[in-house]
Amino acid sequence: MPGAGSGGWKPKHSPWLIAIAVMIATFMEVMDTSIASVAVPYIAGSTASTTDEAEWVLTVYLVANAVFLPASSYFAERFGRKRFLMICIAIFTVASFFCGIAPTLPMILLARVVQGAAGGALQPLSQAILLDSFPPAKQGQALGLYALGVVFAPVIGPAFGGYLTDTISWRWAFYINIPIGILALVLQSRFLEDSPDIKNARPGKFDGWGFGLLALWIGCLQFILDKGQEDDWFADIRIRVAAAVVVVSFIAFMIVEIKKRKPLVHLKVFKDRNMAVGSFLVFALGAVLYGLTTVLPVFYQTLLGYSATASGFAVSPRGIGSIAASVTVGILVSKFDPRWMVAAGFGVLGWSGLWLANLTLDISPTSEFWPIAVSGVGLAMIFVPLSKVALGTVGKAETGNASGIFNFLRNIGGSIGISAANTIAQRHLQAHRNDIVHSFTGANWKLQNVLRGLTAMMARHAGPGKALLRAFSTVDGTVNAQASVYAYVDVLRYFGFICLLCIPFAFILAKPKNDAAGAA
Repeated sequence: MPGAGSGGWKPKHSPWLIAIAVMIATFMEVMDTSIASVAVPYIAGSTASTTDEAEWVLTVYLVANAVFLPASSYFAERFGRKRFLMICIAIFTVASFFCGIAPTLPMILLARVVQGAAGGALQPLSQAILLDSFPPAKQGQALGLYALGVVFAPVIGPAFGGYLTDTISWRWAFYINIPIGILALVLQSRFLEDSPDIKNARPGKFDGWGFGLLALWIGCLQFILDKGQEDDWFADIRIRVAAAVVVVSFIAFMIVEIKKRKPLVHLKVFKDRNMAVGSFLVFALGAVLYGLTTVLPVFYQTLLGYSATASGFAVSPRGIGSIAASVTVGILVSKFDPRWMVAAGFGVLGWSGLWLANLTLDISPTSEFWPIAVSGVGLAMIFVPLSKVALGTVGKAETGNASGIFNFLRNIGGSIGISAANTIAQRHLQAHRNDIVHSFTGANWKLQNVLRGLTAMMARHAGPGKALLRAFSTVDGTVNAQASVYAYVDVLRYFGFICLLCIPFAFILAKPKNDAAGAA
């Protein structure tokens, strides 16, 4: 199997066994970003906390995860990819256990910080190991298998977490990581090995200033995204202060990383056109993926009254589409120009978003099956070829660093996408409600007929005054529900248009040579 690694190096074991070993870890980590989302109300109830306080279970994980994503390249060179990956999985698994047994919210948050920090390295390490282990002709297929963990896990997470929460306990949303983590450790200890380049790497001194500034601006950015809509964005002094800290610390971070001889994040990889454009596209993909993953379950639960399990299964067709497409795309990406596949993927994903926007309050659980499944196909069509094109030309020495940045930007895009989806849904609900009630006047005979009918119905159980108030309350609830539907439709359309706008950028990517991925 020539071509795997530099100098003709190839692993002792089958690359497919290596792929399975690292994919299990990736799947576990990515799933954990969404599996706990459906358990937040239950965590709040068990720990005597408010729902807003319990949502920090999600926030602190994302912050710690994002901070350690770019730093993973340094630690992999310092300790070796295999050793560092196994250390992270062991810490992640132990932290999952402590998340499950924690009796108070502060203890859960502390365990989630440790869990997120350990999980931050799993994605880029897995991707770098795959690219290192496979020859160029097979790297597309390997990335197709890897895509199952990255694309399918956020989709199955809410369904699986909802099922465990409803049938057993919210604590099992964390306990489930323990057997998966043990299996991953056993397989990796058996099949993984470091390439000569990693064994001979000289990472130098740790960039403490870069790491500290990175943690500062990411933490403040996540605070803004989480609390912005709740606190009316820049009308709140805390949001303005946090925004100022983000700007200052980000600029300082960029200056430190550019001037340092061996920085934490090697920004020079952005000189590679494919890496720069690919990072922008994966940022947009992350925003759409996590935005859609958040919006649809909320729609099903709040407006249609679905349980956590039912709402999770309602969006699960995206996983079916991803599974069906990932392996096929992995095979085709080595035979066709991947730029066309990326463009087609954004087209399919954009079309599915506009198709999904045909939401009403009368849909059944199967009404959105096909557009949701098609969105999964589009995600796989984008992620596999985009990963290969963006990371395949940066050079072997920068693969780990580039993979960390690539995954980091996808996660940051996801955080922004979730915040944008929630903000648009809330703000547009108010706007659509105002539009609807403008026609609610005494001259509107349809409204008068509805009120008379409802008042007559309510009068069977209450006096005339209370019956009229209940009739108005029923109409008000219907108006809010319809305005919410329109708001969610707007969110889906915006995401669809974002995908369509990304299509031309796919052709800014440089056309890869047949052995372009060999550099990885």
